[in-house]
Amino acid sequence: MQDQMRSYLDFEKPVAELDSKVDELRTLAASGTDISDEIGRIEDKAAQALADLYQNLSPWQKMLVARHPQRPHFNDFIKGLITEFTPLAGDRKFGEDEALVAGFGRFRGEPICVMGQEKGDSTESRIRHNFGMARPEGYRKCVRLMEMAERFGLPVLSLADSAGAYPGIGAEERGQAEAIARSTDACLALTVPNVAIITGEGMSGGAIAITTANKVLMLEHAIYSVISPEAASSILWRDGTKAQEAANNMKITAQDMLRFGVIDQILKEPVGGAHRDPAAMIATTGEAIATAFDELRGLDGDAIRKQRRQKFLDIGRKLG
Repeated sequence: MQDQMRSYLDFEKPVAELDSKVDELRTLAASGTDISDEIGRIEDKAAQALADLYQNLSPWQKMLVARHPQRPHFNDFIKGLITEFTPLAGDRKFGEDEALVAGFGRFRGEPICVMGQEKGDSTESRIRHNFGMARPEGYRKCVRLMEMAERFGLPVLSLADSAGAYPGIGAEERGQAEAIARSTDACLALTVPNVAIITGEGMSGGAIAITTANKVLMLEHAIYSVISPEAASSILWRDGTKAQEAANNMKITAQDMLRFGVIDQILKEPVGGAHRDPAAMIATTGEAIATAFDELRGLDGDAIRKQRRQKFLDIGRKLG
């Protein structure tokens, strides 16, 4: 990713100013002025400033990073990790929902079922994918594919990144809550191993519906919560402007989730967030996925289902 194409968050302003200075010096150097030492000094200063910022992010800042538009999305992980990916469409009841992409492919040569929310990376694709907010037919499609994976003995991989299930009138009329519940139940019922990765936002039942897995992993700056900070602010204080206060008190970070036993592992992100080096983040995620499935490889179907159910029963009982 080129520096000039990078989008900076508000709290990254000191780094943005240093990077801008580096760009100015590079332009000057292109005219023949030898200022390589000065450029190197400011680059080092910018890198250190970035590392210092990301060493102590607040929950609110982590939420901003999790929502960064240049963060790798579902399609990026598919391109980097899954070969021969073939998406399937429709729930065989109402229609197709492109917010939830699901299909079959190969992970390191082995067949696998993959599903996840895609937010889109352009105005056109964001509208087509409804910004990653799935409707009931999306969850029913996932149930259909999980049943196929169960039938053919294929492991299931879920990649969650969504602000939540779509709350529109049509979605509610078609049974949004029931579809989410059935998808969650389908995850719990699997006798094949399933692994879930929360790559950005894991919000509400829209994320839980596909992340009720044997192994749940989170990227370092991802967030996971039953409700968004904005919605919590509106409910608690009837004031949407207190979202930052809500985020800082809701325990939504990967570190909180690991401490409470909600997830199993945190995947370290490149300094400055996954969006600064998507290829490295995708490679790290691939290694973690392979390890997670290897740990489940020796279990039979009943043991896999029992381990998964016990994992979720233990949440809240055992604090790390």
